[in-house]
Amino acid sequence: MGRTTMLLMALALALIAVAHAAPPALRKSRFLADKTPPPLSYYDCVRKPPSVCLEPGSPGNTCCKGTCTNTLSSVEHCGNCNRKCKYGDTCCDGKCVDLLKDKKNCGECSNQCAKSVKCEFGMCDYAG
Repeated sequence: MGRTTMLLMALALALIAVAHAAPPALRKSRFLADKTPPPLSYYDCVRKPPSVCLEPGSPGNTCCKGTCTNTLSSVEHCGNCNRKCKYGDTCCDGKCVDLLKDKKNCGECSNQCAKSVKCEFGMCDYAG
């Protein structure tokens, strides 16, 4: 019985050691290495020419304050660089609009209400 007990204890210690061992490190695959887009710092137009903003995958085609920016949808640079929308407004196609009241952008950009219908609270023909 003493041998069996010692054998069981040794087996238990071995199982505990294996359970706490770190898994082997996974090797990184190079399969998708050239398919990932470059980091956003790649589109920094302070140290690079503004033409970097015209490359595919760029967040926008205009260089504003050293960052490639989409002036059609950026609240900080709506329509032009440094043209900031008021609090609560959204930039739709380069114009600052209030989505709660704007008849041509009711609730979301380019959502037009019918001619005789008002936009209220971001809904066309709100019956409140």
